[in-house]
Amino acid sequence: MNSDVIILGGGLVGATLGVGLAAHGLNAIIIDPADPAVTLAPGFDGRASAVASASGRMLDAIGIGSRLAGKGCAIRHIRVSDGLEPGALDFIPDADDGALGTMFENKLLRTAIHEAAVAADGVDLRMKTRATHVERGPAGVTVTLDTGDVIRAPLLVAAEGRNSPTREAAGITVARWKYDHAAIIGAFHHERAHENIAFEIFYPTGPFALLPLPDDEIGHRSAIVWSVKGADGPAMLKLSDRAFLAEAEKQMGGFLGKLSHASPRASYPLGFHHAARVTAERLVLVGDAAHGIHPIAGQGLNLGFRDVAALVEVLVEGKRTGLDLGDAALLARYQQWRGLDTMMVAVATDVLNRLFGVPGRTASAVRRFGISAVNRIPPLKGRFMAEARGESGELPKLLQGVLV
Repeated sequence: MNSDVIILGGGLVGATLGVGLAAHGLNAIIIDPADPAVTLAPGFDGRASAVASASGRMLDAIGIGSRLAGKGCAIRHIRVSDGLEPGALDFIPDADDGALGTMFENKLLRTAIHEAAVAADGVDLRMKTRATHVERGPAGVTVTLDTGDVIRAPLLVAAEGRNSPTREAAGITVARWKYDHAAIIGAFHHERAHENIAFEIFYPTGPFALLPLPDDEIGHRSAIVWSVKGADGPAMLKLSDRAFLAEAEKQMGGFLGKLSHASPRASYPLGFHHAARVTAERLVLVGDAAHGIHPIAGQGLNLGFRDVAALVEVLVEGKRTGLDLGDAALLARYQQWRGLDTMMVAVATDVLNRLFGVPGRTASAVRRFGISAVNRIPPLKGRFMAEARGESGELPKLLQGVLV
């Protein structure tokens, strides 16, 4: 069977890529060994993700946004502070600029994107299926599946996550290191309304992010990403709900009032990785296969969505001009477009994490000075807000909300 593109990995980024290509008349076969009965179960992924406004426009344009309508919580204000010290940095867009982004629980994102892929005419989604042999060469890509089927395309896309075997097989080197941090994720209810504010509170032990979720029948609710020392992660998971909420309340200084109804918690080790290249012969890397960053700025998923928007544009324009979709010139354009952007975001988040992790009064004074300086320089503040919206650099058409 032949297709325009073969995508290995049907997660948030891989499936979105398939839907994006199908929206432009290109065909994609998506191969993923996961069982949807497991990955779409309510308890599979307790995280929540910030979808930047530009990423949201892409999801709307390719038909995924309608499946998420009314299920997220708009981020209308981001507040950054060094501990609970006074002098926070507030990012508040003008009233006519719209929200900075929208918080969605990952389980809702997974379901909406999976359903859109299943419904798309140009997507052949094959779950519970593995690629047993992959051959890339001058004439194209041939993939043998564990079902015995053999599929062919001019281009292979690896969307398999941070431990991508396809990237490793291609010999693409990766810069990587681990942070001595674990992210404790979950959600809880609180007495006072969050007022659509995302809070990023930096402590020497790691950032504490509080992310607004829609109210439910119980009341006001937020997601949490709490970076703790790696050695402390297991102990945090073992705390009773009551003890965990008490510790969280201390970190927050009680500004949202009494906390209650903690959701099940999970812990993820934090690390950084960045592929030296995002292309090889008839191969493109997207999402975590290409890059993984600290969650300090909530941009991990959005970097993957930016990969999708850029790759769709490159391939659609290539198809229209009659080029082979695995043509080296097309892949070079994607490499140039995404290589610099992902490196800049990755380095910025790494530096930010290290800067706010320096202990001591002097370091804290320097951070507070930096926060107040950004507050006083509108162009600099505007640049930070553009980054939060996902609107910096050369913006692909899908991130502008229009089809290519």
